This record gives sequence, structure tokens and C-alpha cells, in this order.
Amino acid sequence: MSGLDDMLRSAAPGGIGKPLLLALGALLASGALFRGGDADQTASPKSQPTSDEGAGGLLGGLGGLLNKLQQGGLGDVTKSWVGTGQNQPVAPGQLGSALGPSIIKMLAQKSGIPEEELTKQLSQVLPGIVDKLTPNGRLPTAAELSQRM
Repeated sequence: MSGLDDMLRSAAPGGIGKPLLLALGALLASGALFRGGDADQTASPKSQPTSDEGAGGLLGGLGGLLNKLQQGGLGDVTKSWVGTGQNQPVAPGQLGSALGPSIIKMLAQKSGIPEEELTKQLSQVLPGIVDKLTPNGRLPTAAELSQRM
């Protein structure tokens, strides 16, 4: 999945360290984080069909992440990341609240980054990463994503 690594690294000004890259990979590459538990599985009009493999897994993770953030009160913010205009910032506390403590804790454990530092770093890089993964102002199709990777 070096294409994803390259895409994530290029989306963050100054680059991304390996621990944060691990957290981002876990956050984006698997829709499993957003299944069951407190995650609502209602499909939005812009959501794409997904599978658990390859680009489809990334789409499931990206779509699940966006849905989770929208449900957490960050709908306008995430729309700006996906859209073609300026990306709105997100505060670390807002991001942590929207993702929920269980996801933040799991990402912190996977990456070895303390939870507070993790939400700070994610709040800085996530707008650019989502923007890069949605260059046409929408979630890409599996075929479009495969071409970019």
C-alpha cells in the first residue's frame, strides 16, 4: 500500500512521521473501525459501495470516517475537506469528540502517540489528507482510487 503512504505523506505539510502514518492507515484503510458499536450504518447519498479489500477497503474507511465525523457534528467542516474550496480547520477537541474515545484510544495504542498529541496531529493533517483523497469534490470510485494508488 505504498501508494497510500505516498499520498498521505504528500498531503501533510512537512511530512508525516511513521507513528502518525500508522494511526492514519488504521483510520483510513479499514471500514471496520466504523462498523457496529456506536457507529450508525445509514448510508449517505454520497456514499459508495465498498468491500474490505484494496481500494474498496480504503473507500469504506474514508466513507466511514466522513460519516462518523458528520454524525459527530463536523458535517460542514468535512464538506469543506471533500469540496473544492478552502479546507476548514478542526480543533483537536472537536475531532476527538467526533471520533469518540474508543477510536482515539485504539489509534493511540496502535501508533504509540499519546491521545492528546494524536488528536492534535490528526487535526492538522486530516483536512489535507481527505482533500487529497477526494480531488473531484466527492468520494472517488474504487476504480478512480486504484488508478491513483
